[in-house]
Amino acid sequence: DKHEKRKREEYRKNPMINFADSVNRAQFGDLRGLTQGGCLNQIITTVIIIVVLFFLFQLINK
Repeated sequence: DKHEKRKREEYRKNPMINFADSVNRAQFGDLRGLTQGGCLNQIITTVIIIVVLFFLFQLINK
């Protein structure tokens, strides 16, 4: 993807942009960063969310 290539090149030139992006996503709860990536990344993210929800339901039901 042309947009992704340009974005990666921008991050290489100025690594603080990547840091600022991460901070902004953390502050505003932008979850798009979790869904972008390969299949393995999406699977791991899904498993983590399911496990956290499972433990929350277990905690609530006690």
